[in-house]
Amino acid sequence: MSNSEYILEAVGLSKSFPGVKALDKVSLRVRPGTVHALMGENGAGKSTLMKCIYGMYSPDEGTISIDGKQVKIENPRNAMDQGIAMIHQELHPVRPQMVCENIFLGRIPYKKAAGVRWVDTKTLINETKQIFDRLGLDINPKQKVGELSTSYCQLVEIARAVSIGARVIIMDEPTSSLTETETEILFRIIGQLKSENVAIIYISHKIDEILQISDEITVMRDGKLVGTWPACEMTTDAIVSKMVGREMNDRFPPKSHTPGETILEVEGLTSPNPHSFQDVSFRVRRGEIFGIGGLVGSQRSELMEAIFGLRGVEKGTIRINGEEVKIHEPSDAISHGMALLTEDRRKTGILGPLSITDNTCVVEQNLNKSRYKAGIFLDQKKRNEDAQKYVDRLSTKTPSLKTTISTLSGGNQQKVLLGRWLLSEPDILILDEPTRGIDVGAKYEIYELMEELARNGKCVIMISSEMPELMGMSDRIMVMCEGHKSGILEGDEVSDERIMLLASTYESVREEVK
Repeated sequence: MSNSEYILEAVGLSKSFPGVKALDKVSLRVRPGTVHALMGENGAGKSTLMKCIYGMYSPDEGTISIDGKQVKIENPRNAMDQGIAMIHQELHPVRPQMVCENIFLGRIPYKKAAGVRWVDTKTLINETKQIFDRLGLDINPKQKVGELSTSYCQLVEIARAVSIGARVIIMDEPTSSLTETETEILFRIIGQLKSENVAIIYISHKIDEILQISDEITVMRDGKLVGTWPACEMTTDAIVSKMVGREMNDRFPPKSHTPGETILEVEGLTSPNPHSFQDVSFRVRRGEIFGIGGLVGSQRSELMEAIFGLRGVEKGTIRINGEEVKIHEPSDAISHGMALLTEDRRKTGILGPLSITDNTCVVEQNLNKSRYKAGIFLDQKKRNEDAQKYVDRLSTKTPSLKTTISTLSGGNQQKVLLGRWLLSEPDILILDEPTRGIDVGAKYEIYELMEELARNGKCVIMISSEMPELMGMSDRIMVMCEGHKSGILEGDEVSDERIMLLASTYESVREEVK
């Protein structure tokens, strides 16, 4: 047994990429049987630090020790051999395979006889069941992973980490796509792992969660270590101040916009899918921030995607500036002055292998063919000018316009996507979970942009699952439940309790609202 107080020590790690120093002599020390939170704004260096510890990157300098013994981790296989597992925010399970096959990926047990070998399915299933029993999970080992929800895929990844005997498990934004009930399951499992002396490195922007489950909190800023503190000594304000390097007395900018006349009218919009949105009507004004709340599965995103032409509509009308419009595809919506920032920026937003310029200009280039024409060639100078305009306006952190967008932090990717839509100069901007997975500093910048757009007479529609954000930014809030509009709240009507009541009991509440 080692006499070291720490199960994992990373000392003086540095890592540079072209044009940026992502890590600058950062140290992290983690005790066994604890949850060690790692916090910082997007671009602070958290992911780079974890990728160095997990063997995905090779640090330029510094050392890593396990139980007081210095080790060299050259790849993730080395990390797993040292008892380190990492559960990424973006999961990549082998969906056509069974759950048990995913748990033992790369370590499948085989039987062998007469020179022939085959998978020992019985052992595979039984050992998977033992792990699930240990963690209290009710998942069928023989079920195809592709049939599981994202939250259950994440639980399978945790079970996989346990199966390799991991003593340090890195969790990157583990609750970003979980419901409240699923988050409680995750926290129960984390508590059990702590009792078994497993260390958890927990990366999250959700400060309430951090304060609830963490033993220690390390904060990073601009690739450097700010410090490490016992969680019991920290408060929300203290964490935010250390993350952004300044006091943030207000989470939301002051409202200085005034809603005007109606710009968008939706009446009786109904999906051909009976389990999706049904008979939804609402109106939104110029210069208004219109919030849409509801629980997971309330069909908020589906409704907005239908208005934008991404989904079919069985009946209902859409009017813009009093005139009925027919929207069959996104190009129709864009031509009528609409824009949609989708919920999942990685799946339906960014063009990962392309540059900042390419990602910024792609919509305008496809719809306004003449904007970047220079004879038979593209006017690259004009494209770069447009991209630079929104990099500057949104304070996007990027080494250059040629940088591949997939290498940016989540918050900076979101800013590029916002720049893409602002370039089309929309009158109606739909934002679906605009600050998900984004740090508090970048959130405030997006809130300021929303306020600026509303002040300039634009219509901003925001879907959000964060109650403080929904209440703090919206002039009015439409709440949905099971595909129906439960009601619209404003002013003194708005409260956590009222929103939750409307989000969970649409039929009775609709009668009450009448």
